[in-house]
Formats: sequence, C-alpha cells, structure tokens
Amino acid sequence: MTGPRHADRPNHVARFTSAGTSEGSQLDPDTLEVAPGTVHESVQGWVPKLATEEELRIALEKAFDYRGDVTLTLRDNSKIEGYLFDRMSGPSLATSFVRVLPKDSSQKLKIAYADIAALAFTGRDTAAGKSWEAWVGMYWQKKASGEGDLTLEPESLD
Repeated sequence: MTGPRHADRPNHVARFTSAGTSEGSQLDPDTLEVAPGTVHESVQGWVPKLATEEELRIALEKAFDYRGDVTLTLRDNSKIEGYLFDRMSGPSLATSFVRVLPKDSSQKLKIAYADIAALAFTGRDTAAGKSWEAWVGMYWQKKASGEGDLTLEPESLD
C-alpha cells in the first residue's frame, strides 16, 4: 500500500519550482532561505540588580551564555570567580543550581541559586568582536603580505 509522496503534492511542487513562478522569473535563494540572526548583547563589566527571582534567573542565563569569567557573591559574603559552565533550573531557587569552574582551582562547584547574593561579569569576554569573517580577512591580509608562518593557532588570552 502506497500513498502520494510529499513532493508530488501540487502546492509543494509549485512553491519550489518554476511552476510556482510567473513565466521567465527566477527563484531567489535569498528569499527562500532567510533565518533570523542573533544579536550578541555585551554584558562584560555588567553588575545586574538581583532584586527578584526573575531577575536572578535572567542574569544567570546570561552568565551561562557568557564566554568569560563571572564573580558570584554568596549570601555568606564569600566570592567565587570563575567560568559558569552549567545550570539546572528547578521550580524554586533552592532547587536550581549553577556549576562553576573557579579561576584558582580545578574543583567544580555546585551552587544553589538561593545562595547567590550578587553577580558580576568580571572576566573578559573571550569571543567579543570575533567572527569568522574577521579571522578570514586577517588570514588573507597576512597571506598577501607574504607572511609564511600561517598556522591555525589560537590567540593568547593574556
């Protein structure tokens, strides 16, 4: 038992072939494949106000997306500076956690949202201003100038 294929449906064929266009017009691939872009918000140096549970959750989501270190001030006034690499959002602040790689230790810490009093985006955003286009432009500029030692080595973070 077989049925009609999706591609055999007239409305599908008409949209993606010249049958769906007026005689002589061309399909424009830019209009066929348009996806919204992403705007990256610069949060480096930001110290968000954490007055409500919602503000804390939003700030920690941004910290998770951030590519630099953050400083967490806990309710006992201790501070932890490091990279926030994971978060688990639960129904309450006590059941929600972030996981941090401290800057001065290799031990991974698990901290409840309820224990966080303040958050600051203190580290440098390692990917700020970087793009594939910028890298390719710099590569071709070096190649055109005759620089012979072109390798795929990452830049120093210092």
